[in-house]
Amino acid sequence: MKYLSICSISFVNLILVSISCFFLSLNFLLNDMVYFIEWEVVSLNSISIVMTFLFDWMSLLFMSFVLMIASLVIYYSKEYMSSDININRFIMLVLMFVMSMMLLIISPNLVSILLGWDGLGLVSYCLVIYFQNIKSYNAGMLTALSNRIGDVALLLAIAWMLNYGSWNYIFYLEIMQNEFEMMIIGSLVMLAAMTKSAQIPFSSWLPAAMAAPTPVSALVHSSTLVTAGVYLLIRFNILLSNSWMGQVLLLLSGLTMFMAGLGANFEFDLKKIIALSTLSQLGLMMSILSMGFYKLAMFHLLTHALFKALLFMCAGAIIHNMNNSQDIRLMGGLSIHMPLTSACFNVSNLALCGMPFLAGFYSKDLILEIVSISNINMFSFFLYFFSTGLTVCYSFRLVYYSMTGELNCSSLNMLNDEGWVMLRGMLGLLIMSIIGGSMLNWLIFPTPDMICLPVYMKMLTLFVCVIGGFMGYLISLSNLYSINKSYNFYNLSNFMGSMWFMPYISTYGIIYFPLNYGQIICKSFDQGWSEYFGGQYLYKKLVNYSQILLLIHNNSLKIYLMLFVLWIFILFSFLMIL
Repeated sequence: MKYLSICSISFVNLILVSISCFFLSLNFLLNDMVYFIEWEVVSLNSISIVMTFLFDWMSLLFMSFVLMIASLVIYYSKEYMSSDININRFIMLVLMFVMSMMLLIISPNLVSILLGWDGLGLVSYCLVIYFQNIKSYNAGMLTALSNRIGDVALLLAIAWMLNYGSWNYIFYLEIMQNEFEMMIIGSLVMLAAMTKSAQIPFSSWLPAAMAAPTPVSALVHSSTLVTAGVYLLIRFNILLSNSWMGQVLLLLSGLTMFMAGLGANFEFDLKKIIALSTLSQLGLMMSILSMGFYKLAMFHLLTHALFKALLFMCAGAIIHNMNNSQDIRLMGGLSIHMPLTSACFNVSNLALCGMPFLAGFYSKDLILEIVSISNINMFSFFLYFFSTGLTVCYSFRLVYYSMTGELNCSSLNMLNDEGWVMLRGMLGLLIMSIIGGSMLNWLIFPTPDMICLPVYMKMLTLFVCVIGGFMGYLISLSNLYSINKSYNFYNLSNFMGSMWFMPYISTYGIIYFPLNYGQIICKSFDQGWSEYFGGQYLYKKLVNYSQILLLIHNNSLKIYLMLFVLWIFILFSFLMIL
């Protein structure tokens, strides 16, 4: 019997745990239950160290989705990473990542959340630098250091929670809502969530993290790691509503959504486009959460995880077949060469755009209609709807570039749709991307919301989507754009395409002055004055003294006599004093 690979074992185990978590979450949801499990690790005199776990419908449902996506991604990796010698190490890293995520999801305690949170950061760094080259190292460093800011914020929040009886924040959120300490803890947690979910000004690490293998991008940078921040804020959502924190978060996440949508329209790297699209959707989740609708944020988080993981898996299959080329300008006509992959790709793209009755539609349309009836200013309203239009725009641009027209790469190619292991992994998510939205909608909101709006407001979402799709068609028309028109306004397109210069600001911008200052200090202190009065000075003096001593040691008679006279003189001086 052929031995079982680690991929198959992990796949079966994870999918079974995922299904059981799903049915448990249904039970908890329908019966409105919350289980709070305390495990006493150490009890010494009056000290008890207790590990607490919180099981409610939210944690169980999120856990089931993470496990399901992880299982399919590991199954998919079996073929995608088949030529890799260290595939076992890769799968182990992914499993460690999933374990950290589980710990984060079920912890109502800031200390155990920090354990899971740091586990995520560390494993994610190891996965980003998995392909060992300079670009990966730089990306990994940027990822790790950006996330360190959030880790430090969490540590500070833990320190501030010493004001209360324990670190189980869930007990204190409501009762201490208006306390100064709670506000500080809330703002620190918000900072941590913003670094992990790559909101402005920490956005530059998410597209850089695309240096990781594609299965990692599908699991880590679309559905789990980046949504950990959103999940944490969902737990802390009481602190956001009716406070300045919610307003700040609304502005920053709205700008993130807008910036990522604009950037994706100027990008030519397939994985970076999808990464920017993830960033845009994270902005949407954060902004609706900052307005106080935490259930909607959770709903969009889950549906987005489904279709975005599928989108990344399709992109991986395309890159795999294009001989590891990621440039969308070299693609074209893929719908002929890779029909099944293209079908999955198009379904996930349409779900992202909010095509009626796919997964994304239920959450996105509901969010936009809730925004329409909310008491919200014009600027935020514009950001929501314009960003939705931009989402459809870059999705259609991507489809036109990759699916239609002629193949633009070499005529000797290996394009085929025969990777059945990858396809099976994708088809599992395809089914979820189609039925997931409606299923979750019926579960989370058992009574449908009645949103009464004028007809032009009701149609606004659809109208914005259609206009966006049309714009996407226009900017990818090759006969209209045989010479790239973005060169006409090069500075603007450079600004938009490089995420408002954020990658430069968060690398060179931060490091320039410290390095410059360090160089000045090094030149004037280490290699300047301290050298002059330190090592070199000592060396010169020692040389001088040793030269003088050498004179004496050469046994010259006149020096000997002179010293004798000197000695007599000193002796007499002493005698005179005495």
